[in-house]
Amino acid sequence: MGRSHRIEKMASNVRSIVSDVIHNELNDPRVSPLTSVTRVQMSGDLQIAKVFVSVLGSDAECRRTFAGLEHAIGHIQRVLARRLQVRHCPQIRLRIDESLKRSADTITIIDKLASEQEAPLATDHDDGQDDGDWEGAGQ
Repeated sequence: MGRSHRIEKMASNVRSIVSDVIHNELNDPRVSPLTSVTRVQMSGDLQIAKVFVSVLGSDAECRRTFAGLEHAIGHIQRVLARRLQVRHCPQIRLRIDESLKRSADTITIIDKLASEQEAPLATDHDDGQDDGDWEGAGQ
């Protein structure tokens, strides 16, 4: 098994386990149900796992959720060590991933622009006046 394949497999396993723990084992009311583990970046020696977490909601909800996750990091680390069954369990470092929030904001802006384009322009309306017979114009 190649080194990069081992790193990718470990990252995938860590992502799956941490996501499962967040959704099924944490009872902290600060942790939003709209929390997702978006990706995991492993160090080359598999000793550190940067776990990127996204929270859909306000900035306050994101801060509360991150505080709840930081509080539970010991529990998450213990479950990870038990489930991975490796000699050296990677140390988790939580990071906020705002890519989903930025994507949602971008979609909102695009939808708004699209609806503005669909609205009739003020200069394109028919004022009810007859502009004459076009076929006979210029004769």
